Amino acid sequence: MAKDLRKLIILIVMMLSIQSIYAQLGISHEIGAFIGPVAFQSDFGVRRDFETNSGNTGIAVGIVHYINFAFRSDCNCYTTDTYFNDHFKLRTEISWNKTKLEHFGKWVGSDRTTIEADQLRAHSGEAQNWDIGTQLEFFPLSIREYVAGGFNFAPFGAIGAHFVSFNPSVETTYGLDGGINNLDNFYSGWNAVAEGDSFISDKSGSTWSVVTSIGTRYRLSLSSDLLLELRWQYYFDDFIDGLDHKLDSNKANDWNLWFNFGYIYYID
Repeated sequence: MAKDLRKLIILIVMMLSIQSIYAQLGISHEIGAFIGPVAFQSDFGVRRDFETNSGNTGIAVGIVHYINFAFRSDCNCYTTDTYFNDHFKLRTEISWNKTKLEHFGKWVGSDRTTIEADQLRAHSGEAQNWDIGTQLEFFPLSIREYVAGGFNFAPFGAIGAHFVSFNPSVETTYGLDGGINNLDNFYSGWNAVAEGDSFISDKSGSTWSVVTSIGTRYRLSLSSDLLLELRWQYYFDDFIDGLDHKLDSNKANDWNLWFNFGYIYYID
């Protein structure tokens, strides 16, 4: 965990340095914050199952910083009129999300009375992650015209990468011997195909993820916007939730959907 924290601090320092350079060049800045639900898609539950998707939902919060290439802060004027300056912003953020996880769906239904069903019902966990990363946002409409009041909504799309420090937790109420260290307390089907590999882990770690989003800004005043954003995030690790079973149903690494509501303030 200490190693992951050092990596996170180094990335924060690097991003602050980059932002300082842009500030010295006179580029305008925006800051803000967001909050919203996050639907965690993991090895818990059943794929494409509404109860799983709605049940394994948590919360996300974050703070954001934008570099607005359309304006200069040192002269309160427009930058050079290029397509990039008028349609792109660079976003950096630090965010946190947490989701409690349980098994939902047909395999834990009340009609299931097998040992395997009891093992699944007894198993729960929690995914908790810190993110830091950058996204490049594309605004199809003119940023200058939007800020000047030409229209109230500014839709955007974005893509980027986040460094993730994850800290899952795992629990089971099945069996009395060994707790999570006794793999016989968990669904026997996972153990049968694991071939000696661990499929349960509560160890902290770090990884990278790719993020992409769509959303819109809504103009509140000359110096502030509301933010509405739907984001998809895919992790390059499958132990974000503390579970990585090897069944054929495990088609991909962990991923999630965020639905963020935010407030953005124009610093200069």
